[in-house]
Amino acid sequence: MIEKTRYVDREIPHISLKDFEKRIDDITQELRAAAENTGFFAITDHGISETEVNSMFKLSEQFFVLPEETKATVPWTPQNVGWESRGQVRPATGLADQKETYNLQFGENMKNTWLSDDVLPGFKDKSLGFMRHVQEVSERLMICLARGLGFKDDYFHQYHDIRRPDLQSVLRLLHYFEVPKAADTKPLQRCGAHADWGFLTLLFQKPGQSGLEICPEREVVTEQGHGNEWTKVKFEKGMIVCNIGDLLMSWSDDRFKSTLHRVKAPSEEGDFYDERYSIAFFNQPVKDAIIQGPKKKYPAVTGEEFTRKAMEKYYSALKKTLASQKTERGTKTKKRKAEWGGESRRHMPRRKCKATSA
Repeated sequence: MIEKTRYVDREIPHISLKDFEKRIDDITQELRAAAENTGFFAITDHGISETEVNSMFKLSEQFFVLPEETKATVPWTPQNVGWESRGQVRPATGLADQKETYNLQFGENMKNTWLSDDVLPGFKDKSLGFMRHVQEVSERLMICLARGLGFKDDYFHQYHDIRRPDLQSVLRLLHYFEVPKAADTKPLQRCGAHADWGFLTLLFQKPGQSGLEICPEREVVTEQGHGNEWTKVKFEKGMIVCNIGDLLMSWSDDRFKSTLHRVKAPSEEGDFYDERYSIAFFNQPVKDAIIQGPKKKYPAVTGEEFTRKAMEKYYSALKKTLASQKTERGTKTKKRKAEWGGESRRHMPRRKCKATSA
């Protein structure tokens, strides 16, 4: 018998960016309060149209329905770009998230990792266009977050400049697999409990595809969050869900909260069992950014150092998964070759070839 999730109501602030220039002081106060209290908030009136978001979701779905052999031509790399399937393993549990992802970046790390236009025409240009618009929204939020910490308006923006080839920000396309309804089986989490390790995340969701839940102030006892109190993040049309990452929490001397969250495995009445799609934009600074809060609570580190430490924890688990997947694909290929060159071929009738002239 699966233990039911204990839920509690927590406020997740909704913040309008309408008339941003005129209302920037009010918006800054709202963002600062949300960052200090829950680390999660939703923004509206952000300027990205529903049509554009739907178009990006359609492009994402077109990618994920491609054969695995095709998606494997742009494999995940330690630069945090590329495609992976069930590759994100939670170190505390050793369990893989039940999803596949394709990570995209603006700069030099994407060399040889963009899907060919021959496979999906316009994929690169459409993706980059969407990424630029999300970046513009992120930059407005960065101004408010900088003001909230007493920095100059451009303080965070200078370290998230898309013109820099070493910018580490990521647009992640996510596809969660359908979960069978089996009441007697303990399901794996679609995405296990975790805190984002970057600067700031902007998340796009599809109506009706529930599952995102938060557990503020790291109240969760185990990484999977079993037996703790969770709050459902309800999606509303036109909103973007945002959350503070570990990097910004450190950069703020822990004033801003990086909150544990998960995508729950459906197991109860009202849960969403079908395949699920979302799109996340992870703001992550350039490699030479100096990360240290106003009060210097933690030693200064570069953006590259912070990212490398986070990736080492993640990659150590993922590396084993990738090796296993590679071996499995190799075994399947050898099996097909054996069938073609062995029994299957011996039973094929021989053809008589006619001579042809050049």
